[in-house]
Amino acid sequence: MARKTRSDCTVGAFEKKHNLPAGTIRNKDGRDTRSDKLIGTIRKENKKK
Repeated sequence: MARKTRSDCTVGAFEKKHNLPAGTIRNKDGRDTRSDKLIGTIRKENKKK
């Protein structure tokens, strides 16, 4: 069983760690998420809505 990704990990580091192409993680409007955005911030945004 895989562990939950740390909330202070950046999107760029997450994509690199999991061998995903750049731009895999997207914003709600379909644009690429910035590579320096934190995973914790994305979780907070998704929890609000």
